[in-house]
Amino acid sequence: MSGPPLAAALVFLLAACAVRPIPVPEAPVKADTFLRLDATTFQKLPGWLTDNHAEALAVFLQSCEKLKSLPPTKKLGPSMASTVAGEWRVVCNAAARVRRGAKTEAQYFFESRFTPYRASNNSNPNGLFTGYYEPELRGAWRPSATYRYPIYGLPKDLVSINLGSFRDEWKGRHLTGRLHGNTLTPYPTRAEINGGVLKGRQLELLWVDSAIDAFFLHIQGSGRVVLPDGSQVRIGFAGRNGQRYTPIGRELVAMGALKSKQVSLQSIQAWIRANPLRGRDLMEKNKAYIFFRIIDGQGPIGAQGIPLTAGRSLAVDRAFIPLGIPVWLTTTEPGKAKKPVRRLVIAQDTGSAIKGPVRGDLFIGFGPAAGAIAGRMKQRGQYFLLLPKKR
Repeated sequence: MSGPPLAAALVFLLAACAVRPIPVPEAPVKADTFLRLDATTFQKLPGWLTDNHAEALAVFLQSCEKLKSLPPTKKLGPSMASTVAGEWRVVCNAAARVRRGAKTEAQYFFESRFTPYRASNNSNPNGLFTGYYEPELRGAWRPSATYRYPIYGLPKDLVSINLGSFRDEWKGRHLTGRLHGNTLTPYPTRAEINGGVLKGRQLELLWVDSAIDAFFLHIQGSGRVVLPDGSQVRIGFAGRNGQRYTPIGRELVAMGALKSKQVSLQSIQAWIRANPLRGRDLMEKNKAYIFFRIIDGQGPIGAQGIPLTAGRSLAVDRAFIPLGIPVWLTTTEPGKAKKPVRRLVIAQDTGSAIKGPVRGDLFIGFGPAAGAIAGRMKQRGQYFLLLPKKR
């Protein structure tokens, strides 16, 4: 993913009697967009005592395997200038000593090892929280009149450049394309791939029976394909074409087909099914395209490289939030009742549409029931980052 040079901003961590400024790079979204962290206490976190902290600890321990493998002096991310992997190794080792399933011990572990910081976009702590899920599709290993739409694996000529290898402030950002001679050029768009530009290269993993379901598989990033004999194949994210992601719900609003408050996964799908030709053109307005791989064992796999956990794994913007850290989430469920969602989650994934200092996408789970919730989730809320205490 490309962008203009990242500027630097200041964030102030507020302690009881002192203010300690640390530099936090700004993402190239708006000139006044940057992550601000304000120190607080666990007693002030809404609903903190009502959560099952042992569940969150089990998920955090999975992330710890990745955190502990990093060099001790490595910074976890551009937005956490004062946090290095060595600090996380210490807390991860302590987490491993907590008895599994012991709720009180798990709560004490988080309270004794971390300081919570309220995250804000500049001075605004409120952000958007959505949901995603693992969809179920119908497919086959070979194409037929029923199974006509390919799910592609990662092309060998796809080149992805990790910009973070060049500058620390660019961590989490990539530039993707393919080489023509010595020049990196854009990879084909969704419309070009749908038009057959990848045919004949033996990239097809399998075929599914619905172009619409395949499109939303790309949005979710992983899924399960039910084969004609009833067996299932799990597929997960392998790479992207590097083209810009365009939310088609926003396009429907611009067209006057839906009002903003009506936009959901379900309403978008319904409109496309009712307008198949215009629906195809609408889907191709999103030039971004996802490539997949077959997953053996647990899944789906998030950007941190570990299986996601329903209700506990959160996708974040890595330009601001490092993967693997605990986050106290406070938002609501979709629907008129707006039931509170207050729980400890772990930043374990990313997403093309997840941009900004206060932005999250909660993994809901697998299948139609999870999809019904995830597709309607578009809630306002806040989150608090849990960072290792300075000792």
